[in-house]
Amino acid sequence: MPEHDVRLQQLSVWLDEQLKDLFRKNAWGEVPDGSLTAASSDASFRRYFRWQGAGHSFVIMDAPPPQENCRPFVAIDHLLASADVHVPLIHAQDLERGFLLLGDLGQQTYLDIINADNADCLFSDAIDALLAFQRLPMEAPLPSYDDALLRREVELFPEWYVGRELGLAFNDAQQAAWQRVSQLLIDSALAQPKVLVHRDYMPRNLMQSSPNPGVLDFQDAVYGPVTYDITCLFKDAFISWPQARVEGWLRDYWQKARAAGIPVQADFEAFQRASDLMGVQRHLKVIGIFARICHRDGKPRYLGDVPRFFAYIEEVIGRRPELAELGELIAELQAGARA
Repeated sequence: MPEHDVRLQQLSVWLDEQLKDLFRKNAWGEVPDGSLTAASSDASFRRYFRWQGAGHSFVIMDAPPPQENCRPFVAIDHLLASADVHVPLIHAQDLERGFLLLGDLGQQTYLDIINADNADCLFSDAIDALLAFQRLPMEAPLPSYDDALLRREVELFPEWYVGRELGLAFNDAQQAAWQRVSQLLIDSALAQPKVLVHRDYMPRNLMQSSPNPGVLDFQDAVYGPVTYDITCLFKDAFISWPQARVEGWLRDYWQKARAAGIPVQADFEAFQRASDLMGVQRHLKVIGIFARICHRDGKPRYLGDVPRFFAYIEEVIGRRPELAELGELIAELQAGARA
């Protein structure tokens, strides 16, 4: 343990107390000697540790206030569990200090194991879990994906990618084109039927688990467009699939969703167009976020995944003539950056 890591020292003291309580409550006997190891960190300020000892395994979330707030995680964990979605059991919490003691959903994410052979099976399980929480009544006090949030997200692209990463600014014609494209994407998102949206429903946040999948990283959930999460699942930051397979999976989801009473578009073509435009809104946001993580937070490695998102956008523009203006704008920006 690094001596300067005061939070880790505080977390270790807290964890010892919680494990004693937990073992006593469950009549597991004395707490065995265990090891605390780093489990993962993400693009936020949160980190995760795993405690293991004598056949027991737990995950500890360290979410330092004021940058992070555990309360949404706890509330949405209970909400998803009520729909029989496999989320971590919360054994203990200290919301003031940002510590959670969680059940362990396993050590392998979908991203670790997914390949061309097992993807159909894994994605089928992921679709079933998605449908389970999309069926929840929209009664929890969650924010909505409204005009302001969608706009704030898409504006990360000109602010952080164009401005900071490329060092460019839109001219008047580019600004006008950007406004038209942004409005088209936002209008499409707002016109969609609404459900509970995880907002990061991708292989990295799904664990191979029993029952499958274990679902993580849901603390930013909102009520919003029905195509959002399913588009996320197949247009991921870290792995790409042939468009023909993606279309097959989308159709599987659409058919299952209709049968389950989820308010998807009545016609597959309309559903796919909504998914395409929703994806482009998200891809522009993610490119902006990855540039911000590099330039604000000093983590440049995420920029390596930006070309994948431009490839997704390009592929959609090829199918959607209404986005031709976005293709021209991106080409001008790339030429300007080279110059």
